[in-house]
Amino acid sequence: MRVWLNGQALDTGTRRRRAEDFLPLALRNALPAVTAELDGLACIRSEHAGNDGSRLLVDLADGQMVESVLLPRDGLCVSTQVGCAVGCRFCMTGKSGLIRQVSSMEILAQVVLARRLRAVKKVVFMGMGEPAHNLENVLEAIDLLGTEGNIGHKNLVLSTVGDLRVFEALPKQRVKPALALSLHTTKTELREHLLPRAAKISPGALVELGEKYARDTGYPIQYQWTLLKGVNDGDDELDAVLHLLKGKYCVLNVIPFNSLEGDDYQRPDPERIREIVHYLHSRGLLTKVRNSAGQDVDGGCGQLRARAVGAEQVVVLRRPRTPRLEAA
Repeated sequence: MRVWLNGQALDTGTRRRRAEDFLPLALRNALPAVTAELDGLACIRSEHAGNDGSRLLVDLADGQMVESVLLPRDGLCVSTQVGCAVGCRFCMTGKSGLIRQVSSMEILAQVVLARRLRAVKKVVFMGMGEPAHNLENVLEAIDLLGTEGNIGHKNLVLSTVGDLRVFEALPKQRVKPALALSLHTTKTELREHLLPRAAKISPGALVELGEKYARDTGYPIQYQWTLLKGVNDGDDELDAVLHLLKGKYCVLNVIPFNSLEGDDYQRPDPERIREIVHYLHSRGLLTKVRNSAGQDVDGGCGQLRARAVGAEQVVVLRRPRTPRLEAA
């Protein structure tokens, strides 16, 4: 498992000993079959290089696709579901609904594929899907990455809209990841509208749960705030989030909306984004701008898969029909 998770061949051996000198004969004989099984979990369908890293479209064994992203500073963003059931109104992945869960091995395979391209020292579970809705597989992947995968525990980041099962399960794990919580607004009704099938939990209650986990683990919470022009970028929201997060062990990541053609939402103007960050930061709230990776290649989360699925459907529709034989 250690060798595979580092993107190496299973018969790599060690610095001092070759594989044939220490692997049992039965295992050596089984390596080709095991390698084929592991390689069959996932493969890179296409790579889309961008200014902020490369986005990978990954084929799974059953023909489904997920996306993972090679981030700056040796980071990797992985997907935990094909589609997503939360249905966030500003997210392309949410528009497809949930198709199926991604297994723990398929999650790990995304890390392996990335490590065959370059170093990966941080893994964030922020790709397609809601990790809380696939919690058993996600926690198994986190445990293996934090034990056999040589990744520091605070460099494993689980992103969630907030679910009580997450806060119940994480403190019991031997590998406790850092936590990113999707906040997006201080208004309960607006949050329920933007995240229609997320757990019904108020922003205030979510922050309190996050604060307890942050203090218990010593890792600050990353609160995610997708900036939507005219929706949650007003001064009233800025003052409310300052009050909500005052004194909390956290950082606020503001994520300007990745505008999609024909979408109902818009990205705030660059000057307004700068004003927001300055306003919050100058009043004591550590605030960072996090652009959705892949925007310069039209590869924001879910877009590559959506285009690939659309292209396949067009091919099927255009495929010529087989002519029927005329009766003699």
